[in-house]
Amino acid sequence: MSEKVKVIPLGGLGTIGKNITVIEYKNDIVVIDCGMGFPDEQMYGVDLIIPDITYLLENKDRVKGIFFTHGHEDHIGAVPYILKQMNMPLYGTRLTLGLIKSKLEQHGLEKSCQMHSVEPGDCIELEDIKVEFVRSTHSIAGACCIAVHTPEGIIFHTGDFKVDYTPVDAQTMDLERIGELGKEGILLLLADSTNVERSGHSPSEQTIGKTLMRLFDGVKGRVIVTTFASNIHRIQQIIHASSAHNRKVAFSGRSMERITEVARELGYLEIPDNTLINLEDMGKYTQDQLTIITTGSQGEPMAALARIAFGNHRMIRVEPDDLFIISASPIPGNDRLVSRVINELYKKGVEVIYKAIEDVHVSGHAYKEELKLMQSLTHPKFFMPAHGEYRHLKHHKDLAKQMGMKDDHIFIMQDGDVLELDREKAAVTGRVRAGNILVDGIGVGDVGNIVLRDRRHLAEEGMLIVVAAIDLETYSIMGGPDVITRGFVYAKNSEELIEAVRVAATKELEMCLAYQMVEWYMLKANIKKVVEQLLYEKTKRRPTILPIIMEV
Repeated sequence: MSEKVKVIPLGGLGTIGKNITVIEYKNDIVVIDCGMGFPDEQMYGVDLIIPDITYLLENKDRVKGIFFTHGHEDHIGAVPYILKQMNMPLYGTRLTLGLIKSKLEQHGLEKSCQMHSVEPGDCIELEDIKVEFVRSTHSIAGACCIAVHTPEGIIFHTGDFKVDYTPVDAQTMDLERIGELGKEGILLLLADSTNVERSGHSPSEQTIGKTLMRLFDGVKGRVIVTTFASNIHRIQQIIHASSAHNRKVAFSGRSMERITEVARELGYLEIPDNTLINLEDMGKYTQDQLTIITTGSQGEPMAALARIAFGNHRMIRVEPDDLFIISASPIPGNDRLVSRVINELYKKGVEVIYKAIEDVHVSGHAYKEELKLMQSLTHPKFFMPAHGEYRHLKHHKDLAKQMGMKDDHIFIMQDGDVLELDREKAAVTGRVRAGNILVDGIGVGDVGNIVLRDRRHLAEEGMLIVVAAIDLETYSIMGGPDVITRGFVYAKNSEELIEAVRVAATKELEMCLAYQMVEWYMLKANIKKVVEQLLYEKTKRRPTILPIIMEV
């Protein structure tokens, strides 16, 4: 068996999300994170994306567990789907495991799962390697870097991080331990690349608290704040500002209610007595005594903020003196959804505060100077940029070269690439199966490229159905052909076109029956061909044609 260390990203490279990395040495395979990805606008009907774990299934006897850097969806979201394929131990800090447990309960898996809570500084001893958790700072509590100690050297995975010297919970990143590991000898550094394009140093989360305190001053109506449900530190600061202004706090949105409940139970979120109320009790207080913390910071049509903005929320209606604060930045691709919600709120005549006009959000990802600091502390022999689109990985490579790393010691990888390392050298030696598994409702993996192609075609061109009934004894048409359209043309405004389709289909069907061509596939293929040609000649469009032939 190979004495080299293998590092295999199964997700998280070339895209934002779906983070999962495999590290193996001899008999030990450890998995770092197990996240979900987010479908783009071309993935019609897809709810989420999970990684293909075929490689883990093929080596399941050697897999020692999943080790989590933190509890964001792009790092834990695929866990229920993966555990249904293979059960393995889970290791993470209390909040991370609390959020995972909540997800597993929804899938009925919590009783069969092996969960091991760790604290920063803990080391998990395995057969040939050990895994160390190192305290980090990010936009969620309980974040850690992970150091995998092997006889060949340390593989250091930063996870998502920023260097916040004044975090809300006063739990600063353990830069001292990271420096010690650097002196011991880090063989490979895998580092977050998300914000590599941003110069300088990311602002501290504490700065948001000061802005919120100022924005709350003098507001005559309700303050309605939307942020990521997992950003417990941000929610804590909203609660502080509300308490300082004698406001009660209500949560809106299932994920907000679920995550804050977990955070309170585990001691990560402190709410003063008599501050938290249910939405049903808002009528007992005046408008200037209320703060609502809600989901929907990405403009999701079904989330609470969008339903409030468009008047569809069951309990919350926009009032003239409301102040809306969007305390988040749009994830790439969500800009139009967020703008749509902001515009609708402005139409309702209320004030809206968002990042473009006030400092109501700071990123949880390291800027350039923090990434340089990480390079300086770890001074790794080899480097692999992680967590980002290709341009982020490229810029992070350039940054490492500026810090003195050799070009051939830096590896921009693709999902599925196998990087093999020892004390002296590293090289990409092959590939394993990796990719996207699409989740649509309760279906996992049953939506593939062909289904997505058909959905795109239907969405862009629509469909036309030709229905006819025939008698195979007399070779005659007994009913139809009738023409039905969906998403193609409006029948009442296109009667001539619909009639032309009906006539063409009738002629083709009569000709086939006259020659006694009654194989179903031939009848349908001939009608489809004739109708497709006619429609393209008259409309220059190619809707999906569905001939339906019935025997009577």
